[in-house]
Amino acid sequence: MKKVLTYGTFDMLHFGHINILKRARELGDHLTVGLSMDEFNALKNKKSYHSFENRKLILESIRYVDHVIPEKNWDQKVRDVILNDIDIFVMGDDWKGQFDHLKEYCQVIYLPRTVGVSTTKIKKDLAAVSFA
Repeated sequence: MKKVLTYGTFDMLHFGHINILKRARELGDHLTVGLSMDEFNALKNKKSYHSFENRKLILESIRYVDHVIPEKNWDQKVRDVILNDIDIFVMGDDWKGQFDHLKEYCQVIYLPRTVGVSTTKIKKDLAAVSFA
């Protein structure tokens, strides 16, 4: 069985998230998702709309996702690859080169982002909407 691992915050889930999860899952037989915990997001100066528990529930109900693990810090990825017997590590190409050190443990693939959508853009668009 070929195992794939990716990470993300997956807040305000959109079709770009679904696309990367689908493409990551197509690379193997089992997809594990490392989901950023709220405390880790705070260290990255990010604030999620949905709590970790709610984002985890949403991810677990997506057919492409087999397992969700908490992402607590930047340094856990090598350990996660080893403990979960990962064959392929996948991230969006906006992270290209950032995880090449994992090539010692597994294949590393950077997938192209879905054009025209991002959580940041959605948040900006929603902030600009007047609900008067």
